Amino acid sequence: MFNLIKSTSLVIGLFASATLAQAEELRIGTASLGGAFYPMGQSISNLVNKYAGDDISMVPVVTGGSVQNPRLVDSGEVEIAITNNNLAVLAVNGKGPYKSGAIDMSAVAALHPSVLHMIVLDGSDIKTIEDIKGKRVAVGPAGGGTLGFLNFLLPLHDMSMDDITPSFLSYSDGFSQLSDGNVDAAFALSGYPAGAVMQAAAGNKLRFISFSDGMLDTALEKNGAFKAVEIPADVYGTAEPGTVIGVNNMLIAPNSLPADTVEKIVASVFDNLEEFQAENANAKQIDPANSLNLAIPLHEGAARYFNK
Repeated sequence: MFNLIKSTSLVIGLFASATLAQAEELRIGTASLGGAFYPMGQSISNLVNKYAGDDISMVPVVTGGSVQNPRLVDSGEVEIAITNNNLAVLAVNGKGPYKSGAIDMSAVAALHPSVLHMIVLDGSDIKTIEDIKGKRVAVGPAGGGTLGFLNFLLPLHDMSMDDITPSFLSYSDGFSQLSDGNVDAAFALSGYPAGAVMQAAAGNKLRFISFSDGMLDTALEKNGAFKAVEIPADVYGTAEPGTVIGVNNMLIAPNSLPADTVEKIVASVFDNLEEFQAENANAKQIDPANSLNLAIPLHEGAARYFNK
């Protein structure tokens, strides 16, 4: 009898181990701390862990950001990630930062917009983008979306990265350096309110760097993926609202990720959108209908959900 119980326990233990082994932990690529991507990935992970079932779990991973994330999806270092719409188009076509080869990925869902925060302390002599020439500027981490925007905007102003002294820092560190006076300006491509900017605003009066007359229109005409966004003055306690350039974001995944897995992820998030929005301020800007109008095709699993 003892041997029978022992054998039965062994079988049950092996079965439990096999069941646990089948549980798949997915990594979602976000960005540096202090922006909107990491808390967005954390909220998505919480919903997946709560609602997707016992066979799927998810953890947020700090990454370089929206430029790097398609590469991490391609290499298998993350299974799902957040990026900008314009970068997703470049990635699937093997252009821009992805000239080494097109990435076999697709869209999972539309997310919130990101805007380019261009911030100085209120007493700064930097008024417009042209004024950052020769200045010390926190430009976000290497591989982040902020650099992509700067590499687009600076040439429109007859400048390049060589015309500034860049500091490649996380958003949190970059805005701390701004508060301490170690950089003259800090840039961050992030949803708003951004944690790093909020932290800087808690102890300092901040101001948005402006576009010179006509330059924002020029930028928007140059790239139709971008849009103008006004950030109300009460978001960061600035004297005036900020008119900034922005882009919509999306979740991406490799086409090799099973459709059933992707459908469970999407259902976990969008079946519980009110809970998502209660946990994450940027999620309040998400319109599920936008997932049917993304710049790259939907993953099969996502299409199943959004085309119901």
